[in-house]
Amino acid sequence: MRLLLVEDEKRMAQALCEILRLENYEVDHFTDGTNGLMAAISNIYDIIILDVMLPEINGFEIAKSVRQKGIRTPILMLTAKAELDDKVTGLDSGADDYLTKPFMTKELLARLRALSRRALNTMDNVLSYGDITLDTSTLILSCITNNQSVRLSEKEYHILEYLIANKGQILTREQLAVKIWGLESEAEYNNVEVYMSFTRKKLSFVEARTEIKAVRGVGYELRCDNV
Repeated sequence: MRLLLVEDEKRMAQALCEILRLENYEVDHFTDGTNGLMAAISNIYDIIILDVMLPEINGFEIAKSVRQKGIRTPILMLTAKAELDDKVTGLDSGADDYLTKPFMTKELLARLRALSRRALNTMDNVLSYGDITLDTSTLILSCITNNQSVRLSEKEYHILEYLIANKGQILTREQLAVKIWGLESEAEYNNVEVYMSFTRKKLSFVEARTEIKAVRGVGYELRCDNV
């Protein structure tokens, strides 16, 4: 799962990035509202974490712009202000949840889990499609028809998670590259091909009927025609 963090306090941002990456989140961090807005409207993130007080464009305005473009990515707002009016303004701007600084790490992670379940329509940290399940906490891929399972690497997990979240849609190589490796990455499309091959082998290993199909000249989609 890829998160966008827009936070200008360097120490807090560094600590949050470390914590989130330890929890298997992919994190892109920006320190100002202009770059944060550009990243937010790219629509490649699963959750957006927004500080309110930012240089150039504040978090409220970013949230409004995201919603005006029809992007439904869950937004968690962070602020040092605890006043009710600020919370109401944040929620009215399009935020889904609100966390006042200082906060405990456990509370932040719990709120992110709740937002991710809402975004992916999943419960108990398990995604499912066709004859496979994907445990979002252990990265275990399982086939429900034979109980075979295997642990995925982080990149394999993110590829399959993205495909499940967009089931029924064809994802281009560019979408996959930006989603899995990030906006600032120099990853080439060859990376997508390599890790797609790895992920297909894991599906084959658990003998799943669910397959990643290549659509010539377009990209990939997840299919399970025989279940």
